[in-house]
Amino acid sequence: MTVILVIGTQWGDEGKGKVVDYYSKNADYVVRYQGGANAGHTIKVRDEVYKLHLTPSGVIQGKTGIIANGVVVDPEILFNEIDELTKRGIKPKLLISDRANIIMPYHKILDGAEEQYLGDKKIGTTKRGIGPCYSDKVARNGIRAIDLTDIESLQRLLDRILPLKQKLIDIYGIKTTLDKKEILETYSAYGRRLKDYVIPTHIELNKAIKKKKNILLEGAQGTMLDVEFGTYPYTTSSHTIAGGSTIGAGIGPRMIDEIIGIVKAYTTRVGEGPLPTELLDKTGEHLQKVGHEIGTTTSRPRRCGWLDLVVVRHSCMISGITKLAITKLDILKGLPEIKVCTSYSLNGNKIDYFPARIEDVAACKPVYKTFKGWTTMDTSPALFSDLPKEAQVYLRFIEKETDVPISLVSIGPGRTETIEI
Repeated sequence: MTVILVIGTQWGDEGKGKVVDYYSKNADYVVRYQGGANAGHTIKVRDEVYKLHLTPSGVIQGKTGIIANGVVVDPEILFNEIDELTKRGIKPKLLISDRANIIMPYHKILDGAEEQYLGDKKIGTTKRGIGPCYSDKVARNGIRAIDLTDIESLQRLLDRILPLKQKLIDIYGIKTTLDKKEILETYSAYGRRLKDYVIPTHIELNKAIKKKKNILLEGAQGTMLDVEFGTYPYTTSSHTIAGGSTIGAGIGPRMIDEIIGIVKAYTTRVGEGPLPTELLDKTGEHLQKVGHEIGTTTSRPRRCGWLDLVVVRHSCMISGITKLAITKLDILKGLPEIKVCTSYSLNGNKIDYFPARIEDVAACKPVYKTFKGWTTMDTSPALFSDLPKEAQVYLRFIEKETDVPISLVSIGPGRTETIEI
């Protein structure tokens, strides 16, 4: 039995979908434990491309997917994904936690209103209601999957919650009236369909662990979007680090055998907030264009920069990462030289840690080490030694700086464009 956790070490978009799909071949269950439809995982199998926001990536391999209690679920998006996959010949095996919180119409309204109110100080959310839904969860005003399956319970909750949300909407000056009858009808209909999927998934998982089943935990977003350890306040509203997986899935931390950190061979992020190694030049344009750096969820272009090892070391430390998986190494092909940030200069002082204050992060200047680039790369290398010598030097430096071994290198979007080490 193995329980493997896959997390992003940067600002998300590291290629977790592909890596999870790759490791799913040996899994019995693949579990999403946090986030919501603000995350997007892309999987390429031969000529087929799948873009998932809520459904665990392992369902493409025919594995049982679990949407655990730490996820916030938009039923409309979820059912659209299920229907689309079914139409394409994949009937997903899916279980949904009875404790998962549900994104309601007022969450999306308030998400957009808050961003508009903040103006140039906006967080840069996806406006999909994620933050307001997590806020309600913590404030104990949430509606959970189990509540949708009982119309009387749902009605009582709406009677209490809707007046509060209407007052907030009015305060923001939004000309919208929440229609209780319409919401009740729509979400009770979702509940009738959810009944086929909703169970206590934490019990299912713990039984599976006792039966020595293989479980793959799939994180959404990346470490630097974690609400505690990311670029706060420009973060998501959940725990994207390893610690969040045990709460979000309902298993004990001692159950996890391996923690695989996904590292894109350069750095990207979507949305607001500082990005110390950001490149606003032709190299940045090269990474964006060749890497097809457009957000799966937002369709916004991603900001690009050199690999930031201060960030990756930060991620390895707080999550106890045991192995690294490097993605998009092929995108660096053709660059005459490649730089890696090894530390920061902050107000004239050299630091090797990631600061807490967002103003300090914005003031950090990257300190670089420069490597020789490579011009060619075999499209189907079988071994690490088949990679260009310059690429091998680059990867070994990452291992040395992080003190974590690399177990996988991705050199293309396809499932087969992968080297295990």
